[in-house]
Amino acid sequence: MKLRFPSVLALLVITAPTFAADQYHGEKYRPQFHFTPDKGWMNDPNGLVYNEGEYHLFFQHNPRGTNWIPDLSWGHATSGDLVHWKYLPGALPPLPLPGGKTAGSWSGSALVDFNNSCGFQNGTDKPIVLVWTATSLGQCIAYSTDRGRTFTPYEHNPVIPMDPPKIGDWDRDPKVYWHEPTKKWVMAFSISGKGVVFYSSPDLKHWTYESLTPDLFECPDYFELPIDGDAKQTKWVIWDASGKYFIGSFDGRAFTKEAGPFFIDYGHNYYAAQTWNNAPDARRIGIAWLRDGRYPDMPFNGQMSVPFELTLRGTRDGVRLAKRPVRELDQLRYDTKEAKDIRLGHWKESAGETFEVESEIEPRGASAVVIKVRGATIRYSPGLLRVLDQVAPLDVVDGRIKLRVLVDRTSLEVFANDGLTSVSCALLPPEGDQDVELASETGSAQVVSLHLSKMHSIWE
Repeated sequence: MKLRFPSVLALLVITAPTFAADQYHGEKYRPQFHFTPDKGWMNDPNGLVYNEGEYHLFFQHNPRGTNWIPDLSWGHATSGDLVHWKYLPGALPPLPLPGGKTAGSWSGSALVDFNNSCGFQNGTDKPIVLVWTATSLGQCIAYSTDRGRTFTPYEHNPVIPMDPPKIGDWDRDPKVYWHEPTKKWVMAFSISGKGVVFYSSPDLKHWTYESLTPDLFECPDYFELPIDGDAKQTKWVIWDASGKYFIGSFDGRAFTKEAGPFFIDYGHNYYAAQTWNNAPDARRIGIAWLRDGRYPDMPFNGQMSVPFELTLRGTRDGVRLAKRPVRELDQLRYDTKEAKDIRLGHWKESAGETFEVESEIEPRGASAVVIKVRGATIRYSPGLLRVLDQVAPLDVVDGRIKLRVLVDRTSLEVFANDGLTSVSCALLPPEGDQDVELASETGSAQVVSLHLSKMHSIWE
């Protein structure tokens, strides 16, 4: 039986802003609401920092081709709302070395030095400092005194030499924060496959080794969050590129694990997530690289996940990290259709190339609930969520599951139970398949609510 939205429910149309036309971004496989480079290869997000109304997004970039190379640069874009991005000139080309060689500018972070502890400020603008790994050299810094439009490498780089100095060493991916209780900068980076090391500094130039946290890989990030929004009850989180994370405490010198490992995302394509320094309203906002995507005959190679907001939530299994798409993404919805209280057998609609499905379902006696989007299958069975060939744990809460599915031209992101489980995938849908289907197996489930929205392109 084919079910359609009840006729008594009016079609809800949400008006989105009108965006400036940019035909350059109309390519067939260009994602329409995920960030992509204008051209060339892209991998890890780098240097995420908010300053004076702008979210800065730097990224690993090969501007000369669509393949990865060791001599990577940092691409650069800014946004006022985490949705619409403006490309800026590249920020960190490879550093020149003696003998005509170069040191690639690999992953790292960025910060605003509000107290000018580094001494780089020469005007009214507070310095923005980039901290990154230069291959064969070590951890380096560069600074900007013009709101991030140009950067000058520090003349005494590296500030932490690589040991031993060799191309391909795993001493890389520094993440730096100001630790207010100790009044010091703290840097964490991956070291030689042993884990993540912490260093501290009063001025970003002179660093002291503090500790090692094992069982973590590259691209670390670490941050403090309130539990269930209670500012008096907080925990620290540390994660690596794979999405593995631990919950614990941090005193500015060492991270003490108390729970974990857990995973913030179960998708094979989710990788190297980082969070923004200095985001407004104390929000912890992140973004990840969706690696190993396919973009036939496109001038670019690579896309980011949608930006997401992170919270710590108490669950029946203990405190866990949750991630949900940032609220700013809601402005892209239009032609939203809504249905409530449907006994589910099988339902199908044509949704277009880019859309969002948000549903709350009571599985009841059904052995499985299945959503198909553009040929990709999302399947819930008791205790388990399968997205394509990727599997994640998912339990009912008060007899229900919540699923939010974001479908773009070359990606599929699933957020379940308000972000306690997520699966991010790069996807190349079958030509012409623009349907969404919802069905139950061996019995019928109850759809408590269902919203289907088309998504505006950020390039329109």
